[in-house]
Amino acid sequence: MNPLNALGARFRVADPQHAAIFRGMLTVVLFTLLGKMMSAAKEMAVAWRYGLAAEVDAYGFIYNLLSWPIGIWTSVLTAALVPLAARMRTLEPGAIPRFRAELFGFALLAGLVLAVLAWLGMHAMLVTGKSGLPPQSAQLALAALPGLVLLLPLGLLIALQSAWMLSASRHVNTLLDCVPTIFIAAAVLAFANPGIGPLVWGTVVGGAFHLLALLVATARRNEVEAPAFTRAAPEWRPFWQGFGIMLAGQALMSFTVIIDQFYAVRLGTGSVATLGYANRVLSLILSLAAIAVSRATLPVFSRSKADRDGSVYGVAAHWARLMFMAGIAAMLAGYVLAPAIIRLLFERGQFSADDTRIVAEVLRYGLPQLPFYFSSMVLVSYALSQRRYGLIFWSGILGCIGKVAGNIALVPLLGINGIALATMFVYGLNASFFWLVLRAGRRQ
Repeated sequence: MNPLNALGARFRVADPQHAAIFRGMLTVVLFTLLGKMMSAAKEMAVAWRYGLAAEVDAYGFIYNLLSWPIGIWTSVLTAALVPLAARMRTLEPGAIPRFRAELFGFALLAGLVLAVLAWLGMHAMLVTGKSGLPPQSAQLALAALPGLVLLLPLGLLIALQSAWMLSASRHVNTLLDCVPTIFIAAAVLAFANPGIGPLVWGTVVGGAFHLLALLVATARRNEVEAPAFTRAAPEWRPFWQGFGIMLAGQALMSFTVIIDQFYAVRLGTGSVATLGYANRVLSLILSLAAIAVSRATLPVFSRSKADRDGSVYGVAAHWARLMFMAGIAAMLAGYVLAPAIIRLLFERGQFSADDTRIVAEVLRYGLPQLPFYFSSMVLVSYALSQRRYGLIFWSGILGCIGKVAGNIALVPLLGINGIALATMFVYGLNASFFWLVLRAGRRQ
């Protein structure tokens, strides 16, 4: 048989879930690449204007702390809402509007309460000198705080709208993720004063327009309701079943970012900025994989019936192996290209050749996490589709333990490079845990 015909025949008889995942992944990758190109342009503008200045330390410190609850909410929504909404669209589509309105109201109230609590707690921390920031950076952080706390209600609502779109396998929300970066870059370039204001208000205004763009996109499909502040929809019960344990697991897992933040602060001025620049490049790679994998696989796995014969697990295991190999390739390519990437993105204006060398070295130490991260994303999607939320909780505990142990062991030896390398323990432990537990569960 002709090799091309044989390949075509094999594709036609393959599990249709592979084709669905491939189509979704291709769409998400294309949209994510466009978004990450905008993110890279934004990082170039910030590096040109600020370099490793105290403004970047202060902005990164506040932004990362505020992003922690937003990241938890986003992960929990993806885990608890997307599978539930996918089933609702099939079994009871008429119940969606009421639940959507009540969830909108819940997210709005939660965001406002979190904003007030965050301002009170972080203001007290900065005023009393408990943050560990140098005095100049602490003052800049105080100036940034009133504006940046607005990210909490904005971020929770953005994540909610994105989750609803994801549950319907519509991936335009991935493209809209670049909206805030456009505003940050524009603000940094438009204002000659290198103070922290352009970073703060570019971020806030960008977040507001991001939410507006999502609402317009969903309103065109008549999928937006006014927020309701009741809890009468029957779907709250299955939603809460996964929400609590997922909240605990994601809080533990994402707390590793906070751990790194306070380790970096103790290494002196510029350390938070250095780690931030390296992590931004890493996040371009990690988020490309995470967004593509989770947004392509989770809706497909969630629409499947209970995996009694292990066929869905077979699809997940196949893609986990593929993504592990893709992670190895990305790690090797990244190690070779790290100095050139940092030079291309950042080395201009206040960002010097010495800064390039330092940040590129940190980036190289962070690359070994890639294979484990890539493959674990597939296994997490499978676990979520089967509502095995307890595994997410235990993975959060393992990840947090791995990060603390890695930092304790490596930071005294390698300094800021040790913070980057220690992340490998987080995802290495998690990938091994999911692989072993899910494989054992299939055999039972």
